[in-house]
Amino acid sequence: MLRSFQNHIDHNLAFITKGKLLVAISGGLDSVVLTHLCHKLKLNISLAHCNFNLRNEESDADEDFVLQLAEDLDLEVFIESFDTEDYAKNNKLSTQMAARELRYQWFEDLATQLQFDYILTAHHADDNLETFLINLSRGTGLDGLIGIPEINGNIVRPLLKFSREDIETYATANKLKWQEDSSNASTKYLRNKLRHEVIPVLKEINPQILQNVEITQVHLQEISEIVDDTLAEVQKKVVSIEGEIIKFNIKKLLQLSHPKAYLYQLIKSFDFPEINDVYNLITAQSGKHVFSATHRLLKDREFLLLSELTSDISLNQDINYNDKQIQCSLGHLTFEEVEAIGEVSKSVIYVDKDTLEFPLTLRSWQEGDVFFPIGMKGKKKVGKYFKDEKLSLIEKEQSQLLCSGTKIIWIVGRRADNRFKVTESTQHILKIQLQ
Repeated sequence: MLRSFQNHIDHNLAFITKGKLLVAISGGLDSVVLTHLCHKLKLNISLAHCNFNLRNEESDADEDFVLQLAEDLDLEVFIESFDTEDYAKNNKLSTQMAARELRYQWFEDLATQLQFDYILTAHHADDNLETFLINLSRGTGLDGLIGIPEINGNIVRPLLKFSREDIETYATANKLKWQEDSSNASTKYLRNKLRHEVIPVLKEINPQILQNVEITQVHLQEISEIVDDTLAEVQKKVVSIEGEIIKFNIKKLLQLSHPKAYLYQLIKSFDFPEINDVYNLITAQSGKHVFSATHRLLKDREFLLLSELTSDISLNQDINYNDKQIQCSLGHLTFEEVEAIGEVSKSVIYVDKDTLEFPLTLRSWQEGDVFFPIGMKGKKKVGKYFKDEKLSLIEKEQSQLLCSGTKIIWIVGRRADNRFKVTESTQHILKIQLQ
């Protein structure tokens, strides 16, 4: 296996031979073999071990084993201890997902702080098959069937072409020692159930299953690239971006051969939990929406509007007489007393400071709000102004009003009020700018 491993590195992963490498090691068979193989090839490696404190004495024994292995091989080693169960509880994660997050967060921190070029993990071909079957059993898109990537950013998996049998044979032939994780024997976890009960039967039926799945995944990867090319063309027709809002044109989407499939591909990176709920927005009334953990998708007439969930820090914010700058959800508002009026725009207005009642208030708009648009006679409802300007529902929600008492000075970034304009009798001019 050592020769095959070296050939694989030389032909496919030669870049790691010149890098500073961090090997993720649990103390189990796979990571111990990866460590020995890298050491044999004289790669520049250090070890990183996570103690998740989930198996009491067994977890501590794994840590001791890794420390001894590092000493025997004269390698630098990093150890981190985690309260995994507490992290899982606080972040509402399964124990397995919590351990995964903690592990990779720490690896990335080490890589950044100590300038490791790559992080090596010991995933192998059987792990890839297990992941394929897990995703298949749960229902997945194309991405879930492509499998574990050999290279993902700075994470490299040099054993992915090798089977568990290859690894066991190498360890036995070289009389290597490793730690057994007792939890791996339990079939209460889906991965273990597949490993112990399903995959052995599949290998019995077809001894070439690992190779065949690998070939299938290569084909799926090629298909995925074709899909990406097609999706890029569709995106030009269906998707537009206005500020921080992504707009999907419903009419153009429905003209596609499989609109639901295209919509899924366009929004999959935002992790909406149920594609049917998303697709049903197309025929829903304006104002209906669905949420992911980070985004909202809103139906607004002929469009679906995607926006990030953010907390609005500017609602009902007071501005005092001497304030020079405040931060709001739209940017920064600056206040400067000037001698004369300069260029006016949507982001810059000039008002008569003596007509203002301090403190001013910055707030969101409400139904029934009325203002006197500068350049017009009479008043107008803010809601009607938004409609005439063809603002989307999200743009309406994000709009802010700068007020003096109950009077609107400015729909920030859009239209000023006539009642506060500078006149010939104005003595103090206040420049207000949105940056």
